[in-house]
Amino acid sequence: MSVARILIVEDTEAIRAAVRSALRDSGYEVLARADGRELEADLSQFRPDLVVLDIMLPGRDGFQLLEVIRRASNAGVVMLTARDGVPDRLRGLEGGADDYVLKPFVLAELVARVGAVLRRLGRTPSAVQIGDLLVDADSGVVLYAGATVDVTATELRLLCYLAAQRGRVVSKTQILTSVWGYEDYDPNLVEVHVSALRRKLEAHGPRLLHTVRGLGYVLRVGAT
Repeated sequence: MSVARILIVEDTEAIRAAVRSALRDSGYEVLARADGRELEADLSQFRPDLVVLDIMLPGRDGFQLLEVIRRASNAGVVMLTARDGVPDRLRGLEGGADDYVLKPFVLAELVARVGAVLRRLGRTPSAVQIGDLLVDADSGVVLYAGATVDVTATELRLLCYLAAQRGRVVSKTQILTSVWGYEDYDPNLVEVHVSALRRKLEAHGPRLLHTVRGLGYVLRVGAT
């Protein structure tokens, strides 16, 4: 199955950049727009599997754009809103949105909700195979060389993120943002969880989780 494509329509530059970075770091192909002026062309040419759609936009608002999406595409829709009113949420859900995320939000939660919608729509595989390692995000099962690896919920999120980035070196900051949702945690938190995960994996087979000194970590078969 090919990489899922995500279209972001969000007019606040800082939010748009942060969401784009978090989704790209999670292995998705991402296109970001500040408004919906090019929506019809993007639906036709980029053909997103899911749209992250803000409600308060210049020009056509999110509800109007949702109508366009539902007429022209079967893409999933996760709506972003700063308004916590039940009528707004009901209007979006009744109009065909798949999920709602309230601002301010933790990036890790948004990425998780995007992934959940994509899995419900059958647009992305829940299981990832890397050599003899199998990671199934939906079932929470991790198998290495045929043996079950007992991981915590945090270790599973960490492993799923590293698996999505397989072959790419990711920094501690990228891991903190994508797995924990913040950049200002103690980086030692990453080291502790990576070390614990590495020990559990290496109890069943060769090293897959490598440290790249001064840069971060990479999950791949073979030595660095």
